[in-house]
Formats: sequence, structure tokens, C-alpha cells
Amino acid sequence: MRQLKGKPKKETSKDKKERKQAMQEARQQIATVVLPTLAVVVLLIVVFVYVATRPGAVE
Repeated sequence: MRQLKGKPKKETSKDKKERKQAMQEARQQIATVVLPTLAVVVLLIVVFVYVATRPGAVE
């Protein structure tokens, strides 16, 4: 059967399985890439604020 241009293709069970697998991989990437990167950025901000606000050396 010919597919009309404006109408979206009906999702098959294979397409649904591939979509669910892609979503699972995206969740894993959030845990392995995004969270550690965010932690490093927050740590850098904390260190910068600490260094910028500490009192000068006493002579």
C-alpha cells in the first residue's frame, strides 16, 4: 500500500522496541555523562568562590 506524503507512518512493534531502547540509552548517558560533568562544574564554582572570598595572607 502506498504511503501518503502528509500522513505519518504507523509505528510497528519493531519501531516501538527501537524507540524504547534509544530512550534507555539516553537515560544511561544522563547517569554516566551529564551528572559527573554537572558535579565538576559545581565543584569549580565552589572552589572559585572560596578562593575569591578568603582573607588575604597575614604578614
